[in-house]
Amino acid sequence: MKILVLNCGSSSVKFQLFNTETEKPMAKGLVERIGTSTAKLRYQSMHDGRKIEKTIEILDHTVAIRRVLSTLQDKENGAITQPSEIDAVGHRVVHGGETFSESVLITQEVYNQIDICADLAPLHNPPNLKGISACQRLLPNSPQVAVFDTAFHQTMPKRAWIYAVPAILYKRHAIRRYGFHGTSHFYVSRRAAEIIGKDIEELKIITAHLGNGCSITAIKNGKSVDTSMGMTPLEGLVMGTRCGDIDPAVITHIMAMEELRLSEINAMMNKHSGLYALSGGLSNDMRELTEEAMEGNAAAQLAIDVFVYRLKKYIGAYAAAMGGLDALVFTGGIGENAANIRGKCCENMEFLGIRLDKKKNAVTRAIEARISEEGSPVQVLTVPTAEELVIALDTQGIVKKM
Repeated sequence: MKILVLNCGSSSVKFQLFNTETEKPMAKGLVERIGTSTAKLRYQSMHDGRKIEKTIEILDHTVAIRRVLSTLQDKENGAITQPSEIDAVGHRVVHGGETFSESVLITQEVYNQIDICADLAPLHNPPNLKGISACQRLLPNSPQVAVFDTAFHQTMPKRAWIYAVPAILYKRHAIRRYGFHGTSHFYVSRRAAEIIGKDIEELKIITAHLGNGCSITAIKNGKSVDTSMGMTPLEGLVMGTRCGDIDPAVITHIMAMEELRLSEINAMMNKHSGLYALSGGLSNDMRELTEEAMEGNAAAQLAIDVFVYRLKKYIGAYAAAMGGLDALVFTGGIGENAANIRGKCCENMEFLGIRLDKKKNAVTRAIEARISEEGSPVQVLTVPTAEELVIALDTQGIVKKM
């Protein structure tokens, strides 16, 4: 089947067209700066690597997806000849709340439930819905499937997802931990089990998805039993521009002292904190921070130290929560490429059975690799994530059952 996978943000559309028989993308690309006259469309044919880049006016998501479809049909570089060749569309949907514990065929009822969940993800679900609506108009004969970031974590026990706030707030507003990056944690944990050569239902795995957004998940017997992100993606690890775990009283104190509105404090924690803040506004990019730290920049080094320290604390906590650990998996832009971060994270962790091989860990490109020492009780791996492939395969599976 040919499956179009879409990830719609507030001003962007990421896309990949998959041939699910080969499990390989046929084409991929990105539309940025939607809503402006200087939007950019980037496209790459995976057949011959040829690329297209345009700066054009794209005022909404429907126009963006129409442009994507026309580019996919480009006579020289396209992957299809007509839209009817697209058998189905798989949408990344960030928040499924408690309603969705697996991927689903999009009906009007499903659409309405995703809209209701927008209260929990106001920055993410509305643009996801725009992408769905656009495809309903442009590809009316292609079934659409929603694949949720939160679904994989619906197996967490209540003790892991409940917050210690008045119970009425959970009943009225669904205030609880949901977790995100679910498709990534699902994929890399299963791929890690295949590499190790053991049944995932027999393993205790910690997966660390480290990029501009970061999350870490405890996976026991193939199921998510705890994860660092909470009701929103703000909780947990230090991230590129997100603060992660913080004393809640700090928020109200800053609001009072600085006379900030809700929108301003929200922007501060999500867009102006994390590595960016710790480095004194230098950068939220780990590559730049690493270079600066090597040149003696103390603020860059502090940002790296805090990032690693928080990550190590979660690894220890999740090993304790699961009663042991068989594998530690790094993925995401930082996890796959930053050997220095992986190395620092595994320093002095032999007491948990983590013994890193420094030579194997020296890999600085996104490949599957086992980077622990021979005989290490805990296998340490890098596994490039493949969220789009998970979405494509889930979509195929649901459409075939129709």
